[in-house]
Amino acid sequence: MVNLDFKKSAIKHPTINDDGLMQSDLLHVFFDVDTGCDYPDGDEWFIVELLFPHDVKIPDNLKGVDYFTTISVDEGKTFWHHRELIRFKYGKSKKLDDALEFLESKYKELHELLEPLQKDLK
Repeated sequence: MVNLDFKKSAIKHPTINDDGLMQSDLLHVFFDVDTGCDYPDGDEWFIVELLFPHDVKIPDNLKGVDYFTTISVDEGKTFWHHRELIRFKYGKSKKLDDALEFLESKYKELHELLEPLQKDLK
């Protein structure tokens, strides 16, 4: 991911302990590799969480499972996040490059949708 111009994020995820990555301060990427690892093919996929770490209202067209849903933080605050299940291995065939390409395109798609909100953030 660092080769794709992502850098370490200073934002902490409310449920994922590992550090995140970002290309801009608007949208942060976290990896959940623990959920599902106890399934027979759990080593073939991982969950990516794209976090918009702002307790603000977003337009209705950005709400829903295809875009963003809320995630509780502390003290009654909520952020917005998007989850993707990404399969990077099919049996003995590794598809990590395809998974990273998909992740980068999803990041760019969601980032572009959030850009109009950036001017209203503190």
